[in-house]
Amino acid sequence: MLVLFYFVVYRTTRSEYSGWWCASLSLFLLGEGAQILDEAQQQYWAGPMGNMLMVLGALCAWAAVRSLNGAATRWWHLASAPALAGLVALFDEYTVDRSTGELVFLVILPVVSGLGARELWHMDRGYTRTRTSLAVGATAMCVYFTARCFAFIVDGGSSQGTYSRYFRGEVTGVGGLVFLVVVSFSMSLLSNEQATKELQTQATRDGLTGILNRAEFVRLATRETRRMEHGGAGASLILADLDNFKDINDTFGHQAGDRALQAFAQAATRTVRSSDLVGRYGGDEFILLLLNTPSERAERITVEISSMMSAFEKSVGFRMPTASYGVTSITSRATLAEAIASADAALYRAKAVGLDLHSRDDRV
Repeated sequence: MLVLFYFVVYRTTRSEYSGWWCASLSLFLLGEGAQILDEAQQQYWAGPMGNMLMVLGALCAWAAVRSLNGAATRWWHLASAPALAGLVALFDEYTVDRSTGELVFLVILPVVSGLGARELWHMDRGYTRTRTSLAVGATAMCVYFTARCFAFIVDGGSSQGTYSRYFRGEVTGVGGLVFLVVVSFSMSLLSNEQATKELQTQATRDGLTGILNRAEFVRLATRETRRMEHGGAGASLILADLDNFKDINDTFGHQAGDRALQAFAQAATRTVRSSDLVGRYGGDEFILLLLNTPSERAERITVEISSMMSAFEKSVGFRMPTASYGVTSITSRATLAEAIASADAALYRAKAVGLDLHSRDDRV
């Protein structure tokens, strides 16, 4: 499974998600290999090593799911539980009838599998039903590991009892193998979905600011203006240009210029509604389509954006550039190209009058 997943999925997608799962399979492989040596002479090192590797493998599977949700995994997330399992196993009594430190090991597994199930249930709904099947499978494994731990506690580690009959390594190994096969197949589907989503994001979003790029804005805005032709309500279009933006780059460096662009994009997205469109039109120009919004309200929004830009100055350490705006109303008779031309003319007049001003054009 490791070889197939590595060459078929990871080498193709190079995604963080598939990388974590390859690491998980590798650690499970090494951990099971150490458990095979868990006999009388090798037990002093094989037991602790096997427990550590298996717990770390489970944590890597959890990290794989976290990466799909955009959450980062720190080194201490991965180090704490394996270190605990290894230390307890290292100082536990050496017996042949049970693994060293097995109780702590059995407590950690349902906790980690439960964390993985939680991440899967909270995953973005944009993924397919594979997410649900994986979440159900992870929940089932969590329940199984919990029952296994409970049976071990009840039996007291005895070689005769429910734990030995239903939860020893052979039964768990077969169930775990089936689970890994299903998960590997499902994870390959999810990995491909993740790669597709990343490509879609790259194609539709501006890499610096995270808002819509010009092509995607035009596509979505054209769709909205066409709806107005069939009796939809009007809208307002805003073109914004950062004043003296070149001076920011020349005085404070290009990183400061990038931060100014990001700040404007952040201010704009916070000010408008989620149904409105915000895009980077090119360079230091931005474009906004405000649905069902009169031009008077659009003008107030430009003031709010500029105020929020000024508030960012304390956090960035330099004076934010002002902005000029061109505002125009869009009726059912107007095309997007006509609206952009009208807003651009209004923006040109605002630039000619002075900085941090807006101009309105009601011709469209």
